[in-house]
Amino acid sequence: MKHYFLIALGVLVVFSAGCKNSATTSNTESPQTVSQVPQVVQPESGISGSVTETMNASGYTYILVDTGGEKVWVAGPMTQLKVGDEVFVPDGSHMTNFKSNTLNREFEEIIFAASIMVGGADQSFDQAASQAPADHPAGVGGVTPAADITDFSSIVKPEGGKTVENVFNEKGSLNEKEVLLRGKVVKYMSGIMGKNWLHVKDGTGSAGTNDLVVTTQDSAKVGDTVLLKGTLYTDKDFGSGYRYDVIVEEASITVE
Repeated sequence: MKHYFLIALGVLVVFSAGCKNSATTSNTESPQTVSQVPQVVQPESGISGSVTETMNASGYTYILVDTGGEKVWVAGPMTQLKVGDEVFVPDGSHMTNFKSNTLNREFEEIIFAASIMVGGADQSFDQAASQAPADHPAGVGGVTPAADITDFSSIVKPEGGKTVENVFNEKGSLNEKEVLLRGKVVKYMSGIMGKNWLHVKDGTGSAGTNDLVVTTQDSAKVGDTVLLKGTLYTDKDFGSGYRYDVIVEEASITVE
């Protein structure tokens, strides 16, 4: 567990040095009743311990973790686990007085996390719930389901740019260099580790070379055609299960 704690600390350095404070706020399940959107907390630490209670609801797993000094409620992507399992949870968004209508209960304090690691196994960004759960607090790690988009006939490679397949095939020479691409957003998750995460396709490539993960501070929605420019990295490991063979980071995105 010390290993995962160090990994979580490393994630903080990778993403930025400027967001170290956990945000606490009141919230409810319905976005219409949210008076204040909680700030996403970048995982500078985490908790570990034994699961003493667990339940699933609306695509989320809720667990009560006994850290040895206190018991903490955590909610994360649907995860297979049982009472007694040892888990590590990277720090997420700390919320107070969160009401789950699905479970018909209010949690005095709860952490919404991007992953739950059971016995050393990571659950990554791509294994998160396939839809935004009803209990998911607005503005915290929102998930837009992956879309089955097959028509890329309108996508034209930008002048001086690359295709998605090019990026994968030329990853060795493109590592840590700026790339320019155009494609369609097929999956979107917001506010994970202080970033928005996109999957972008342009109709090129095949399994393993046709789906590019991009991180950005800009917003888009599934189905948007976007022109993006960012820095490509290979074998990027953020810790906490976030590891990618190829990824484009710090991208600027223009929705066309």
